[in-house]
Amino acid sequence: MKMSKMSVKPEKQAPKDAETINHKLLVQAGFVRQLMAGVYTYLPFGLRVLRKIEKIVREEMDAIGGEEVLMPMLHPAEIWKKSGGWDNIGVLFKLKSRTDRDYALGQSQEEVVTPLMREFVKSYRDLPRMPYHIQWKFRDELRSRSGILRGREFLMKDMYSFHLDQADFDKFYEIAKKAYLKVFARMGLEAKVTEASGGAFTEKVSYEFEVLTEAGEVNILYCDSCEFCVNVDDFSTIKQGDKCSKCGESTLKPSVAAEVGNVFDLGQKYSKAFDLKVATNTGEQVYPIMGCYGIGISRTMGVIVEKFHDDKGIIWPLGVAPFDVHLIDIQQNEKAQEIYEVLKAKGIEVLWDDRDINVGGKFTSADLIGCPWRVVVSERSLATNEIEVKARQSDEPKMMSVEQFVKNLQSV
Repeated sequence: MKMSKMSVKPEKQAPKDAETINHKLLVQAGFVRQLMAGVYTYLPFGLRVLRKIEKIVREEMDAIGGEEVLMPMLHPAEIWKKSGGWDNIGVLFKLKSRTDRDYALGQSQEEVVTPLMREFVKSYRDLPRMPYHIQWKFRDELRSRSGILRGREFLMKDMYSFHLDQADFDKFYEIAKKAYLKVFARMGLEAKVTEASGGAFTEKVSYEFEVLTEAGEVNILYCDSCEFCVNVDDFSTIKQGDKCSKCGESTLKPSVAAEVGNVFDLGQKYSKAFDLKVATNTGEQVYPIMGCYGIGISRTMGVIVEKFHDDKGIIWPLGVAPFDVHLIDIQQNEKAQEIYEVLKAKGIEVLWDDRDINVGGKFTSADLIGCPWRVVVSERSLATNEIEVKARQSDEPKMMSVEQFVKNLQSV
């Protein structure tokens, strides 16, 4: 992509009303624009990052047997009344049609997926099933803040699993948790599996996937000696300095974290509410055990920015960066065009700053946007038939041939 052909350009200043790093940098670097509190337009750079995150999530959900579908955002009120959510979920957006019918904008999909699966799941032979979708969701937040970490409209992956019995569910639950850790690791994030309440979904303990960051809104206690971690907002009896109840070796440390995913054991709550039954191998009719598994796609994008930035801008991990390479030419447009085409032909995603501005402005934009690699083509580099390569998180550029750079990048 050539920056001279783009409508959106990086700004010199961050928005004055931005309270968080992700809001400041994503707007200033040209990834998003705020329409109103909690609602954003994702510009070309931002949309590319969302699609990269989606791709990782989709690959890992498919790997554990997920079936991708796409469920609607607009729901009839009747299904929410049947589950009890219409009266009990305060953040549910409600609206009324011109024919005086009540509707909701989906903040989850249990009420949609359960009657849907009732049409297809009839016996034990049809189980387990793991439909999932990636869709925009809505929450009527009283005060939407923290940039794209907490929006009124947000992109999320929701998967639901249906099982004949608790044992089969428990087995898949562990598979899903491991898949989630793999998802976040591929994005450069270390997520802690955190015990939490089930909220409006279930009375059972749920698990959140929390990333340590000062921009987070969740208070956790965690153990350095094992993987134990707990949401203290949900479990007030556990205190800082308590001995870890799992390993007994360390005292629990406090931190603030941001939730990027969650998994819930729904039991038979929704299968009973929507009368979803299956026949066992003996002919008995039973309600399937259900689970739900969420990953905040747009929120994860914001968390990545909170975790990976410096005073110059964003530092995107390679797997989710809008482009692999930020190409800058210093009065060497013809040669830069040649290198641009070579890199693209090798499957490398390139952002070429071919604008007619001073080189200092180009370097500033490159640091702000945060692609993993900056490549400079100049008279000095061409004198030795090389390019200048610098990793975004490094201060030391290196000279190398285009061939060597391609080889290095393809080996990562």
